Amino acid sequence: MAAPSAALRQRRAAAADGARGAPERVVAGPAGSGVGSPPPPPGTFWLTRIVLLRSIALLYFMAFLVAYHQNKQLIGEKGLLPCKLYLQNVKKYFKGKINLDALSYAPTIIWFLDWSDMDSTLDYLSLLGLATSAFVLITGCANMVLMSVLWVLYLSLVNVGQIWYSFGWESQLLETGFLGIFLCPLWTLSRLPRHTPPSSIVIWGFRWLIFRIMLGAGLIKIRGDRCWRELTCMDYHYETQPVPNPIAYFMHRSPWWFHQFETLVNHFIELVVPFFLFLGRRMCVVHGLLQILFQVLLIVSGNLSFLNWLTIVPSIACFDDSSLGFLFSSRRGGVKERVAEMQLKEAAGEQLPLGCYVRKVVNISFGLLIAYLSIPVVLNLLNSRQVMNTSFNPLRIVNTYGAFGSITKERTEVVLQGTSSLDPNDPAAVWEEYDFKCKPGDLKRRPCFISPYHYRLDWLMWFAAFQTYEQNEWIIHLAGKLLAQEEETLSLMATNPFAGRAPPRWIRGEHFKYKFSRPGGKHASEGRWWIRKRIGPYFPPVNLQGLKKFYEDRNWPYPVRD
Repeated sequence: MAAPSAALRQRRAAAADGARGAPERVVAGPAGSGVGSPPPPPGTFWLTRIVLLRSIALLYFMAFLVAYHQNKQLIGEKGLLPCKLYLQNVKKYFKGKINLDALSYAPTIIWFLDWSDMDSTLDYLSLLGLATSAFVLITGCANMVLMSVLWVLYLSLVNVGQIWYSFGWESQLLETGFLGIFLCPLWTLSRLPRHTPPSSIVIWGFRWLIFRIMLGAGLIKIRGDRCWRELTCMDYHYETQPVPNPIAYFMHRSPWWFHQFETLVNHFIELVVPFFLFLGRRMCVVHGLLQILFQVLLIVSGNLSFLNWLTIVPSIACFDDSSLGFLFSSRRGGVKERVAEMQLKEAAGEQLPLGCYVRKVVNISFGLLIAYLSIPVVLNLLNSRQVMNTSFNPLRIVNTYGAFGSITKERTEVVLQGTSSLDPNDPAAVWEEYDFKCKPGDLKRRPCFISPYHYRLDWLMWFAAFQTYEQNEWIIHLAGKLLAQEEETLSLMATNPFAGRAPPRWIRGEHFKYKFSRPGGKHASEGRWWIRKRIGPYFPPVNLQGLKKFYEDRNWPYPVRD
């Protein structure tokens, strides 16, 4: 009993010295630490908040970078699906008014901005998002205002992005970013804002998010494609995933027993490990480690945009300051020492300002909101007809998640080809292929590494390949823009076979089945990563003049040759 009493007297003495204006004492660290900073205590989340905010800012930065590079080509004035036209149609549907119904259907601040130069508007939103997220990322400082700005900006882009922003990670980033707002003080910009420790309610909000993400992904697999139950899905996944990388090429050729082991591990991580969150601190840390390791393996073996990077973020909330202390310097005056000083003041019973009590009310209200919005999400998880990647509220605060509920067993690709021939049906016509930034095309081109970056057009081309062009009218719009050689659209492509010469007279879409070549085999020795077989035409040859009525019917701007 003597040792605890002595320690308590030391803390009281330090508090008394602080009250008299004397310099505060810093309790020495453990033997061998070589510094005066004590180790962070378990059960606090000051350091965790810094890591969380920087991680969220990194993902926002990447998302706004993708938006800045691609929005004009996809949803700009001359985009494949112009967002101005989309908003006009929404406004028309709601009787020509920007009322509460219109705002609820498409919540975006673009309603109140200038539409006369939509390209500039989209750029300004992206650049503001880039600047704000870069500030948080570099400094580790944020407040509710900055995090709200990031959330509103990205929500505004997602809700006019149409099919280009229809992926589950868009809602996941918005939900993660919404949680990040309540990690911060209202105004103060400091990595360690006084009297504002991270709320346990918000920390559990992040844990609730990762629980739903992983359990939803596991349940949708078990209820979906039978290959997940037969342990054979990984026989196909590496080859047929949207945008494979070079490691996937080799992983695809793993033995059957390894693929079955991978599938079992996947089920364990997604269906069993999430419940570790509720089994105490140590098991919660184990959960975080396993989930992060799992996401790293997915990052290494595929280009799934920033999805897996984003899924790591809520897992960080599994670690308290004691677990994350190694990430921070132990020098005197550093973050860890300041956390220790704040803990001493709290233990000494320092009087809290009124704002702290107001914040507690806000945090409780936040927890009640998350609980209420989680009701349909939980009911969906329990439903045998579970749907994935769905939002039950227009602000996408609490959502359902899931991935690869069904696995395609064969890879098909749409290859766009152009010709300068006057007659597209002439057997002597020479058809030249366009290559996309990352999706398979040229058989000898090595699969790319791009994660966490994301080529939205490449992903949509993957979906289009197992649908029809009638279901994806934008692909005909793309063909028209290639016929006109529009520079902005060509920036989405890796190659333009007609660069430096007259535009093509005709564009067609061809449908192919693609397979990985065998490492060390005949095709691989010829430098081919892929082998392919033609299935047939995807869409017939089209020319610019013939597409005029197609464009007019949809109010799309007619392509003009640059």
